[in-house]
Amino acid sequence: MTAAQDTPTADWGPFGQPVFEDPSARALSRVGVVDVGSNSVRMVIFDGAARSPAYFYNEKIMCALGAGLSETGKLNPKGRQRALSALRRFQHLAQGMGLPGLSVVATAAVRDAKDGPDFCAEVLRETGLKIWVIDGREEARLSAQGVLLGWPGSYGLVCDIGGSSMELAEIHDGEVGKRVTSSLGPLKLRDIKGGRRGRQAHISAVMTELSAEMGKQTDRLFLVGGSWRAIARVDMMRRGYPLKVLHEYRMTARDVRETLKFIVASDMEDLRSACGISNARMSLVPYAIDVLSRLVKTFKPKDIAISSYGIREGLLYEQMPQRLRNRDPLVESCRFAEAKDARLPGFGKTLYDFVLPLFSSGPQTQKRLIKAACLLHDVSWRAHPDYRAEVCFDNATRANLGGLKHSERIFLGLSLLHRYRNKRRGTAFEYLYDLLDEKGQKEAEILGKAMRFGAMLMVSVDGDIGKLKWQPRKRHLCLELPRAIEDLFGEVSEGRLQSLADALEAEMSVKIISEPQSNKNDSTQVARA
Repeated sequence: MTAAQDTPTADWGPFGQPVFEDPSARALSRVGVVDVGSNSVRMVIFDGAARSPAYFYNEKIMCALGAGLSETGKLNPKGRQRALSALRRFQHLAQGMGLPGLSVVATAAVRDAKDGPDFCAEVLRETGLKIWVIDGREEARLSAQGVLLGWPGSYGLVCDIGGSSMELAEIHDGEVGKRVTSSLGPLKLRDIKGGRRGRQAHISAVMTELSAEMGKQTDRLFLVGGSWRAIARVDMMRRGYPLKVLHEYRMTARDVRETLKFIVASDMEDLRSACGISNARMSLVPYAIDVLSRLVKTFKPKDIAISSYGIREGLLYEQMPQRLRNRDPLVESCRFAEAKDARLPGFGKTLYDFVLPLFSSGPQTQKRLIKAACLLHDVSWRAHPDYRAEVCFDNATRANLGGLKHSERIFLGLSLLHRYRNKRRGTAFEYLYDLLDEKGQKEAEILGKAMRFGAMLMVSVDGDIGKLKWQPRKRHLCLELPRAIEDLFGEVSEGRLQSLADALEAEMSVKIISEPQSNKNDSTQVARA
C-alpha cells in the first residue's frame, strides 16, 4: 500500500485552500475499513472531511479470536464463527451503503494461528472479502500513522496493544521511525504460568528487549487500543475527571501507579459497572495495567496521551496525498462543517480577519483555535435560540475533532457559547470550565463576544465589514465601519460591541469610514464610554 501522489496547490492565507472538494480528497470521503483483531472485529466507515473524517458508521463485535491461541496454536472456534458472522454482516452493510469495497486487515491472532490461512480462505469464500494479514511491524506502522492523522507532526512513542500482541513505533516530524512487535497482549499474558508474579517477570524481560531495540524514548507516549482506553476510563473515575472524552486524555506516570493500585484493590465487577466497560474488555484490564506500568517505568515518557485513532485511521492516512496529510485536521473538519451547515459558508474567514486584531500577539496554537471557532460560529443556527449556546458548547467539547487537547476543547466550546450568550454561568456545563484556566476562559469570552458582534455584519462572504483596532495599553477599542454598511450598526449591534468592550475592560469608539472613491479624510467618529 502506498500513499496517493501529491499535487501542488495554492495557499489561501491563514486558512489555506479548501481541499475537501478536490477529487483526490473526495475519493476518501467515504471509506470503509475492517480490523480483524485478536479480541474484536470492528468496521468503521469514514465520511466527511477527508483530513479529519467523521465516523459515519462504527460497529465492534467482541469475538476473542485469539483466546487460547498460546495453548492450541489455533483460533478460538467460537470466536472464529462469531468473526465470520460479523464479516458477513459488515459486507452486507457496506453493499447497502454503496461502498466500493471494504479494506480488511487481520493482526496477531490470524497471523500466528495455524488455521489463519484457512480462516481467510473461508471468509473470502463466504463473503467475497479478502483479508490482508499484516505482520507486527506493519501493524505498528499503521497504528502510528493513525496517531499522525490526529496529531500531524507529532513526536514520541506509539504503543498499540491488541489482544495477542503489543507494538511500539517512534514518530517524529510526521514520519514513522523504528518499529517493533511483541507478544505482550492480554490474551497471551493470561496463559503465562506462575500467577501475577510470573506474569510480571515475563513482562519485565520482554520490555527490556523492546527497550534495547527502540532505544531512548522520553517524549510523549501515545496509547492506542481498547485495553488502554479502558484503563483511561478507570483513571478518569478514580480522579473524578469531568470530561468523558478519551481522545487526548492525559495521564502521568504517577497516575498510572495510582490507577494500578486502584485496580488491584477494586472488585472488578463493581469497577466494570461504574466505568461502563464490557465484561470481555474488563477481563483484560488487570493484565494490561501491568504492561502499562512496566512500559512507563522502562521508557519514562514526559507525558501520556490516549489516542482513539489507530490502525483503522492509519489505513485511511495511507491513502492520503502528502499535501492532505500536512493540513490541520481541526481546521479542515471545521471548514467542512461550515460548508455543510452554515448559513453563509465562507464568512468564517472574513470573521477571522475581523477578530484577529484582538489576539495579534497570541501564539499560533491560539490562532488555530480562533480559526476553528470562526468557522463554527454559525453551524448551529438551526438549534432553538434558547439552547443554541449550550448546543455549541456540547458539540465543541465532545465532537470527533482531531488535534485538540481537553483544555482547548473547553476554549473552543466557551468561545462558541459566548457567540450566543453573554454570561457563561448558569449552564449545565459549569463543572467543565475549570479544565481551562481563568485567563483562557476570559480570552474565550472575548473571542465569543467579538464573533457575536461580527455576525451582526454578516451579509456577504467576503464583503468589507470594517476593522477592529485594539490598543491594549490604552484599553481602547475602535471600530472602523465602512459607510456603505453603516445601517447595519443598529441598537442591537451597538449593544454587542459594548459587551465586547466591557469584556476587554476598555472604552470604545466608532469611526465611520467613507467609500474609497470619496474623500479619504471624510470620516465621522463617535466616542463611547
